[in-house]
Amino acid sequence: MQMGQTHRDALADLLVWRRDVRHFRTEAIDGAVLGRLRAAMDRAPAVGNARPWRVMQVEDAAKRAAVTANFEAANARAADIYEGEAAQKYRSLKLAGLHDAPVHLAVWTDTAPAEGAGLGRQTMPEMLAYSTVAAIHTLWLAARAENIGVGWVSILDPAPLKDLFGVPATWDLTAYLCVGHAAEDADTPLLHRAGWQDNTATHWDVV
Repeated sequence: MQMGQTHRDALADLLVWRRDVRHFRTEAIDGAVLGRLRAAMDRAPAVGNARPWRVMQVEDAAKRAAVTANFEAANARAADIYEGEAAQKYRSLKLAGLHDAPVHLAVWTDTAPAEGAGLGRQTMPEMLAYSTVAAIHTLWLAARAENIGVGWVSILDPAPLKDLFGVPATWDLTAYLCVGHAAEDADTPLLHRAGWQDNTATHWDVV
């Protein structure tokens, strides 16, 4: 299939409007939409076709509460590295949508999958985690095309979460995602609007 300007324009719109969402509406996501997001991850690239991502949709209220408590503790520790105005600004940022997002996804990387038979990862085993990240980005773009927002919660201590979810020893936490309808649409990242950090240009050398 030959791609044209219509495809380029649509992709450009998705990339501009794909924002890390922290403010969600609480309304449920239609099951058919979630099915399409899962199918989008099925089409993501993976080293050696190992497909190492393992997704848990977290519905249990106690587990959600434990994740939220984990975030709050990790966030408090992270705030302590800043001083003065930077500390005040950090504490003012909303860095997770855990309370309102209707869908929580814990995304793990299986570091010893049978699939792929080791192809492409002998010298760079981290390619498994990179494959999971590619699947997450595929989900993220597909969600934006469905007018669904995604927020990646990275301020977490992963070790207690492995125990909480009882995952195999070979599974490492790659992402905890909040998914739902965004409370507002924005084409500018929250950290830009909050004055924390603007984009820098991609470092791209010709050597």
